[in-house]
Formats: sequence, structure tokens, C-alpha cells
Amino acid sequence: MPKALSPLALLTEPSVAPLFFARLLSSVGVGFGQLALAWGVMDLGYGPGGLSIVLACNSAPALLLLFGGLAGDRFRRHHVLMTAEIITCLAWLGLGACFLAGEAPLQLLCALALSSGVATAMFLPTIRGIIADLLSRTGRSAGNALISQTRSIGLLTGLAASGFVVSILGPGWAASTRGALCAVSAVLLSRLDTTRWQNDRTRVLRDLRTGWREFTAHRWVWILTLQYTAVIMAMVCFTDIAGPIYMDDGNGGARAWGIITATDAVGALIGAFIGARWKPARLVLAAALLPAAGAIPMFLLATGIPWPLLAAAALIPGACQAVFYVLWTTALQNTFAPDVLARVNSWNMIAGYALMPLTLLVAGPLVKSIGPQSAALGAGLLTVAAAAVTLVALRAAPDKQTVAKQPPKEVQIHL
Repeated sequence: MPKALSPLALLTEPSVAPLFFARLLSSVGVGFGQLALAWGVMDLGYGPGGLSIVLACNSAPALLLLFGGLAGDRFRRHHVLMTAEIITCLAWLGLGACFLAGEAPLQLLCALALSSGVATAMFLPTIRGIIADLLSRTGRSAGNALISQTRSIGLLTGLAASGFVVSILGPGWAASTRGALCAVSAVLLSRLDTTRWQNDRTRVLRDLRTGWREFTAHRWVWILTLQYTAVIMAMVCFTDIAGPIYMDDGNGGARAWGIITATDAVGALIGAFIGARWKPARLVLAAALLPAAGAIPMFLLATGIPWPLLAAAALIPGACQAVFYVLWTTALQNTFAPDVLARVNSWNMIAGYALMPLTLLVAGPLVKSIGPQSAALGAGLLTVAAAAVTLVALRAAPDKQTVAKQPPKEVQIHL
């Protein structure tokens, strides 16, 4: 395995470089899809209520995250990622066709969004574990940083370009672009070679219980998971509902929102460089504090400031989010054995993503009732409160990971 400690040096390693290029293209597609879905559904006349339903369907397969983590531990992880990208490709090409046609039943939009959500449930637990397959312990921090950097560059490119594409060509072309980019990503992922950690076929429920037992064995893991759940709910309300509706109401439109979200990605690019080099003495306490920065653009939108200032402020939470990702993901990879890592990741994400459909269904009517600015204020308060409660809980009864200068040595598995 490559042992390079520089993130950019990993791009020259043929055994891992395709992963980063695939992540780059896939993230460009995510940027296109984010705006395409919001404006595509609204252009079809379904409004905030219809948008909430479609987004809820997209996030409804969150319960499948557990089975996505199971697949990530049972099969070769690059094969799982390839399958997810192919499903996403087909779903978004279908959405693009609906938007280009100018009319489509809400049920069809929901079915396509649901398919994309299934792919996401396969993708997320596995992408957080594949670095442990491809890199040794000394290179994982750099690998996780590069994953974050390529994601940020991709989102920056996709969001900035999609604002123009949606405004000029329409959301149909933006959605189709995401589908095409996922197809290219799948081809790149096919060049990887990952380990199959489980050669036997144990029972599904037994495997899930094993992942749960590992997940709950470390107090700091499930405490930060509860915080992550609250932050996810706040971010979904702000990013998917309140922000687009506020911008669409004469405050800059799709182009402005694309620039704002792209600026967040610029901050994430900067943060990934910091995360690759920063080794905090109290790693978990630092990780718990970082998500609070997400409240900054929420509070600013609530004041109604001009969107260029909001875009500038988005740099800060973008950077903090990337640092959090590197610290958190590396800590998990160095704490848990590779053969349970994807399942631990799935238990870490399941609560936030399981509540996402309900959050989206409630957020649409709520934003319509109280207005996007009041909704953004509430999301910001939830984000800050979650960080404060987490810090108090960790400091009240700290475990060794909270105060350790180095993460615990990983368990070596030989199969």
C-alpha cells in the first residue's frame, strides 16, 4: 500500500488515484443535481410542498444504510461503489428526461428520487471505509483529506456551473449531466482493487448486531453521532428548503444560491488541507466543536443580508466541515478493525438519514408557514445547541479517546 503522507502525492499512486478522480467527477455531479432537483420540481409547478415530498423520497432509503454498511463489509468496496454510481446514473438521467419534457407526474419524480436514495445508502458507509483498504495507517489522514478536497473541488465546480446551466439551459440538462458524470465515475472505480474482508456468509442479523456492538463500545462515537443527527436535520432544512426558497423569492435565484453553496465548497477545500496536518491534543472535543460553525450562514440569512455577504461567510462552515470530516473519519478508521468499519459507519449515519424524510416533509410546510428566514434562524439555534450539549456530555465523563493525543492503535486483521 502507498505510504505517502502528502495528499497531492497520492494522485500519482495508480492503486488509489482512480478513487480520487472518481470522487471528483461524482461530486461535480452532486453539485449539478442539488440545484437541478430543487428548481426542476418547482418549475414543474409542484412548489415547496411537492419539493419536500420528492426530497423526502430521495432520503427515505436511509434505513438501508445498515444494509449498505453490511455490503461494504461483505463485498469488495469498489464494487459496491460502482453499483451505487450506476444506479445513480440511471435515476438522474430519468429525472433529466422529466425536466426536459416539461411535465411529469409527481409519482414518477418520487420513484426516481427514491432510486437515487437507494444508491446513496450503498455509497456513504462504503466511501468512508475504502481508504482503510487502500492505504496504511500512516497514509489515511492524507487520503481522507484528499477525499474531502476532491469532493470540495467537484462541488465547487458543479454548483458554480449548475447555477448558470439551470438559469440558461434549464434543470433538465443539469440533471442529465449528473447522470453522465456518475457513469464515468463508475468506470474509474472499476480500476481499483480492494480486499474482500468476509469470505463466509454469516447471518445478516448477526452481522448487524456485531456492527452495533462495536459502535456502542466507544462512548465518544455514539455521543458525536447524536450531535451529527441534530446537525443533519438543521442542514437539510436550511440547504434543501429554506435557502432555495429564500433565493427564489427575488433574492438572487438559482445563480446566487449556486455561488453560495460553491463558496462553502471553497472553504471545504481549504479545511481539508488543515485537517491533513492538524493533530489536536483533544481530538474528539475539537471535532464536536467544529459543526457549530454551520450556524453562521443560517443566522446571517435570517437577518436578510445581501447574498454576496452570505456567500463570503459560507467559507467558514465549509472549512470547519472539512476539518471535522478528516478528524472524524481518520479516528474511526484507526479505532475499528477494517472488517467492521463500514457497518460502524452505517450505524453512525443511520439516525440522521432516517430522520431526514420526516425533516423534509415538515420543513416544506414549515418554511411556507413561518418563512425561510425564521426557519434558518431555528436551524442555526439547533446547530449551536447540539454542539453545546455534546461538549458538556463529553467533558462530564470523558473516555480515553476524548483526551488522547493519538488515536488508539487499530486492530490488525489477517484473513
